[in-house]
Amino acid sequence: MKLYSLSVDGFSQMSLVRRTWLVESLFGNQSRFMTTSKRVQDRSKTKRVHDLEIVTEKWKIAFKALLLMEVLKQEPEMVIPVRSLQQYRRQINLPKPHKVSDFIRKSPKLFELYKDRKGVLWCGMTKRAEDLVEEEERLIKEHEDKAAEHVTRLLMMSINKRLALDKISHFRRDFGLPIDFRTNWVHKYPQNFKLVKDGEGAQFLELVDWNPAWAITELEKKVMGITDPSDHTPGMLSLPFPLKFPPDYKKVYRYGGKIAHFQKRSYLSPYADARGLEAGSPEFDKRAIAVMHELLSFTIEKRLVTTDHLTHFRREFVMPQKLMRLLLKHFGIFYVSERGKRFSVFLTEAYEGTELKEKGPLVLWKEKVQSFTGYRGKRKNFECFDDESDMEEEEDNGSVRSNSENESSCLEVEEEECGSDLEESLVADNAENEMEIEEVCNAYKDKEYI
Repeated sequence: MKLYSLSVDGFSQMSLVRRTWLVESLFGNQSRFMTTSKRVQDRSKTKRVHDLEIVTEKWKIAFKALLLMEVLKQEPEMVIPVRSLQQYRRQINLPKPHKVSDFIRKSPKLFELYKDRKGVLWCGMTKRAEDLVEEEERLIKEHEDKAAEHVTRLLMMSINKRLALDKISHFRRDFGLPIDFRTNWVHKYPQNFKLVKDGEGAQFLELVDWNPAWAITELEKKVMGITDPSDHTPGMLSLPFPLKFPPDYKKVYRYGGKIAHFQKRSYLSPYADARGLEAGSPEFDKRAIAVMHELLSFTIEKRLVTTDHLTHFRREFVMPQKLMRLLLKHFGIFYVSERGKRFSVFLTEAYEGTELKEKGPLVLWKEKVQSFTGYRGKRKNFECFDDESDMEEEEDNGSVRSNSENESSCLEVEEEECGSDLEESLVADNAENEMEIEEVCNAYKDKEYI
């Protein structure tokens, strides 16, 4: 009977021991990865890079305009009823009660609105925007061979030398792939990869031929200057990663020894077979950093938007489950920015302040589009005017929103600067800080088309 006469404290200790034993038996040394992840916003202010936050912020409006241009480009006459654009509210991050037509009017150099005889409101592109679309098609065609190389190298880094087509399509814009990537482009390079299906009908892109000249990382090319990599065999590397810490981060001197130890540690090349690596080991984590470094080097802006899609490649690239934690830990190599529900991860070495060091033709094209969109600014003097009815009340299933119909607006907006004005706009992540319709029209007057 004494065997069962346990106190409450003793029973709690036994339960704790049993839970600990169960976790260790199931997960081994990986039990430390089961802790709760920290949010990006919770990190110290000294670890934030203001310049890269500005980069993220300035591309938000441009991203919406680019998405709308892409939607219109797929239409037969490059026009679409405004009511049909309601389905893209989530993609362009335009919550109700804000009107799609109001957003369109904020970029009058790119989009135009008109009504047909039945009173249906339509959206189309201006001549300037159509010229930009043709320019983009030409640039993407010129970039095709380089994009094919990058996709092939992704397949070479994967453990089974194949990747799901759906997963690659998430990063189509980041790699500069054409809009017909799924249907036509994947068949253009049969010497590099081919399209296959599994037993359930899912499509995969599979490597056809291993190219030794491409099995060398961008870091090796930069540091070692290899000119003839034709006989290169991927293996262990001991190259240090370029580090660039935030200017306000002073603890780098305190952790100098650990940083130097990390930089000297050898790691497996992203193109070598990683099946034997133990999850959670220092070698495993450092190889994952090398994979991310290579992946970001392939992108046209040296950054990736929506890092949640990266976790889909966790098994194919042999990366840890808590990838975001790894990126936040090594903030001297990467920088993670969060604006609203979108995450962006930057390769810090590729940026000088708010500017990308090496800008390709596609980046310069995006900057041109961005110059024709509405900017955010600092509100000061308010005047009121009545917004014209544009039939969106009917498009919202007949619901009446008097507040959105008679929104007050015509603001005077100061020129956007990278100082205090933009820092205020970084705090609020919604459509209320965007320039209003009439103000944008006035701002665009007397400006020449570049």
